[in-house]
Order: sequence, then structure tokens, then C-alpha cells
Amino acid sequence: MEIVYVYVKKRSEFGKQCNFSDRQAELNIDIPPNPELAEQFVERNPVDTGIQCSTSMSEHEANTERFEMETRGINHIEGGWPKDVNPLELEQTIRFRKKVEKDENYINAVLQLGSIMEHCIKQNNAIDIYQEYFDDEDAVEVTDEAPSAKTINVFRDPQEIKRPATHVSWYPDGNRKLAVAYSCLNFQRAPEGMSNESYIWDLENPNRPEITLKPSSPLVTLEYNPKDSHVLLAGCYNGQIACWDTRKGSLVAELSTIEFSHRDPVYGTIWLQSKTGTECFSASTDGQVMWWDIRKLSEPTEVVIMDITKKEHLENALGAISLEFESTLPTKFMVGTEQGVVISCNRKGKTPAEKIVCTFSGHHGPIYALQRNPFYPKNFLTVGDWTARIWSEDSRESSIMWTKYHMAYLTDGAWSPVRPAVFFTTKMDGTLDIWDFVFKQCDPALSLKVCDEALFCLRVEDNGCFIACGSQLGTTTLLEVSNGLCTLQRNEKNMASAIFERETRREKILEARHREMRLKEKGKAEGRDDELRDEPPVLNLEELVTKAEEEFFDIIFTELKKKEAEAMKKQPKSLKQPSQDTDEEVQGEEEAEEERGDGEGEEGGSGESPALGGQP
Repeated sequence: MEIVYVYVKKRSEFGKQCNFSDRQAELNIDIPPNPELAEQFVERNPVDTGIQCSTSMSEHEANTERFEMETRGINHIEGGWPKDVNPLELEQTIRFRKKVEKDENYINAVLQLGSIMEHCIKQNNAIDIYQEYFDDEDAVEVTDEAPSAKTINVFRDPQEIKRPATHVSWYPDGNRKLAVAYSCLNFQRAPEGMSNESYIWDLENPNRPEITLKPSSPLVTLEYNPKDSHVLLAGCYNGQIACWDTRKGSLVAELSTIEFSHRDPVYGTIWLQSKTGTECFSASTDGQVMWWDIRKLSEPTEVVIMDITKKEHLENALGAISLEFESTLPTKFMVGTEQGVVISCNRKGKTPAEKIVCTFSGHHGPIYALQRNPFYPKNFLTVGDWTARIWSEDSRESSIMWTKYHMAYLTDGAWSPVRPAVFFTTKMDGTLDIWDFVFKQCDPALSLKVCDEALFCLRVEDNGCFIACGSQLGTTTLLEVSNGLCTLQRNEKNMASAIFERETRREKILEARHREMRLKEKGKAEGRDDELRDEPPVLNLEELVTKAEEEFFDIIFTELKKKEAEAMKKQPKSLKQPSQDTDEEVQGEEEAEEERGDGEGEEGGSGESPALGGQP
């Protein structure tokens, strides 16, 4: 066996050490200059030397380690029981509690802790920690700061094959999370191997999604339940309605049967304000609006067909592409269609005519966004084709306000939840426009280039400070707007109300004027119809041709007689008498023409008369 012994010794304790000391400089060698050596050199003149004028720089890269966060849950169960006591047995636990309560130490501990708890409870009763001390103060007017927005975070689709972000929903409890639906809406053009997954993102961790939702078909819409933040409602590309409970994992908790679902992609889903918090409704381009209860998703509870002829024919229905429901108007809802028509409906109507109340027409293409003003529900915003329009329910023929026609197509829009005069729109060129029609009507107050690709969806946080925009490549950008755009201005409500009322009144005057002009045109058209009826009946074609021929030949005969008379006057005097007879015969009837012909036969010496006489 080999025995090894390791000696441990400091480096300074072995080997020759370096000893440094201060001393004067020493001259070891001195070579004086030799002028004779200069003759061996040749002078070079001129001399070309390259010089680098720019500063020498070096490039360095440093790759820092990514800090990855991971969320873990803790399941707390009841513990602290002795080994001989089974916590699941009620009798054993009761027996043990009675034993502990009889212990003197337990009584002393309760008395000692009770006084401390009593003190804390009395503090809570004395001071209301949730009291608002400055509730009656007027809103601060922020006008000095120019409108601005900045990017807070970017959430990118983790899949290799990028998909458009079609819908965004904020977490209802504190807005700490963001649910994003991803799907390719190009019919039969989805690339092979494209994932169906959608994600829930934590705003503090953009590197990895917090929860992955795994549906059977790509999700077009995704909405949090405002009463239960663990439950999400989704509309699928194949027309089904899906429901998730994040406490149960990534798989679908409830799914509608495909036989009773929509036939086209579900473009709109909204939760209803109900006691149970389980009712919702959906809309699709198949022309149907369906009501559901997530406790029983096997079939819808009610179906309304978007047939504006009010005959409930599905083949005549308009495809629904956006939905609007206001909780303060529980029986009313509005639908934006592919044909550019907004349909106002009443859920409590018993007949098709009562369910479809009225329509608003004004867009040249699909209405991608439809939302009522949170302060004035009578006014609502629509986004479609190249414009955004503001409507009033009192004016059905035309919108009361609208933006200019943009060069890029508009894709989504939303009102600010805190300012009645501010709304947001997204465009196909990747631009986010923020409009403040109290400040400026013709142009947006702020136009921000968010990304190079098209923006598809938009959602504003409840406080109005943060905006989430989804793009064509699946990138969701989180933006924060300046305080001026998310703080209520002084007298803004009154000014916005006055603008809405003024524009509505103006449109009503124009509608009345157009109605009057249409009635006048209708009266004139009816008068022209009466005149046409009073005119005698028109002759048939043969009679008109015969009449035209008679008039034509009468004109020809008259001209010939005139020429003949002029020719007779130019004849010699010797032939004057016969020509006078001929003139008398010309003035007679058709019988006289035959006699004149005989007389002309006797006058063989004339050169022109036989030709004129022979014409008939």
C-alpha cells in the first residue's frame, strides 16, 4: 500500500525570495555618436507614411445570465395534532380539544393573547383604514403635460410559428395578469404544425407565461369572469364555447357540444351580470347570438338570429363580429356585423320583430369594435373600414361624429374608462391613436408607432393608465399613458355631454331636412307619373312609318312643282302660251297633271319640260 504524506507550506517560506531595494542609477555602457557612420545612409525624400485619423475602438460583448422566476403554490393542511390523534376522526379531535381546554397553561395563554387581540379590534373600530378623506375635492386639471405613452413590457408568443394575438383580457382582481388568445384567422391558410395554445401572462415576468391554456381548437376570444377570477370563457375557431378553471390546470373544464355550437368562429363572448355569475353569451359570423350557462354547456339556453328582415331566416342573417353589453341596460345588447351594420337588440322581446329593435348603417366593411361610452351609455363607438364613428341612439340615420379616413385599415378601438372624451384605436400599420375630442377633433391627440406589423386587438385597464395591444406576430405590448390621459379633467363630463347633445341635435335637423327633401322628390315623381297617364296612347310603329312616308312624299311633290314652275318661266316667248297652260295645269289637281302631260307631248320642241313632266 502506497503511503502519501502531503506537506503544506506557504510559498514565502521556500525558494529564493525577491529582495527589492532603493539604489542610485548605474551607467553600464556609453556609446558616443560616430559621424562617419552617417555616410553609409541614404536620405529618403519625400517620405509617404499612412496615418489612421479615426479613434481606435474595440467592441466587447457581455452576456448576463437570465433571471428566471418560477411560481410555486403551497397547500396548507390542518396539522399540529399528536400522533395518537387522527384529525379525520371527529370524536378523537373533540376529546383532545376538551383535554387541552382543561389545561391551566391553555387558559393562561388565551387570556394573555385575548387582551392583545381586543386592543387590535378596538383600533379597527376607532379608525377606518379605508376612509376617503379627499373624496369631495374636484378633479385636478392636468394640462401642462403633453400627451405621451411609453412601453412597459413586451410579451412575445413563445411558439416558433408565430400567430396573431386576436384578443386580450385583464385579470379582474388587481390587473396583475393578462390573458391573450392566439389564432390564425386566415381561412384554410394556417401553417402546418401551428399550436392551439393560448397563455396567461404575469405582468412582472415576460419571459415565460404563467399558465398555458390547451384547447382543442385555436381561441379567437378570451374573457375573465369578473366575479370569479379563476374562471375564463373562450370562443373557439371551430365555433365551440370553452371554459377554464385555472385551479384545475391547463385543460378545458367545460366545452359545448359541437352540434349545438356556432358554425363559424366565435368573434365575441361577454359575461352577463347575474346572481350566479355563470351566464354569458356569444356571437359568430354564422349570424347567431347564443346565451349560455357554464354549469351546463351542452346546449345554449337561447338563440337569436341576426336577420334584420325579422323573419328569423338563417340564410339571410348578418354575420356578427363584435358584441356590446352594458350592465346598466340588462335587457339591451348590440351586435356589429360583417356588412357594416350595427343591430340593436332586446333580449326580452317575445317575437323576432321585438328582439331586433333597430339598425345603424354607416361603415363600408366589418365592424371590428363596438362599445358604449362608460359615462353616457346612449352614445357608442364603432370601428370599421378606415374610420371610427360615434353614434347616438336618438339618431339612427347617421353617426354624430367620425374621424377622418385613414390610409391604413382600422382594426380595434375602445373608450377610456376614466375620461368620457378619450378613446383609442389601432391600425394595420402598427400605430396606436389616442383621441381626445375635447382637445382636438380633426387629428388624434397622440399617435404612437407600437410595432412594425399590424395591430389586431386592444384592451384598456380599468384605471385607464395601461393599454395592452396585440399584434399580427403574437406580440402583446403593454403601454402606460401619461397622467393627463388617465386623469379626469375639470368640467370634462359637462363638456363631453354638451358636445354629444349638440352633435345629436345637428344630426336630427339634417335628418328632418333630408326627410323633407325626399318627400318633395316623391311628390314630384308621383306628379310626373300622373302626367304620363293623362297623355293619349301612342300609335303603333306601322302607323308612324306610313304617316312619315306621306309627309315625306308631300314635301317632295311640292318641291318638284316649284322647280317646274320656275322652268316654265324661263322658256322662249313662242312657247309661252303652252307653258301658261301648263302653269294652270300645275296649279290644278292630279287630273290636271295628266292633261298637262298630253299638252307637253305636243310641245316636242321643249328640252326641260318632258323631263319634269315625266317624273310622276
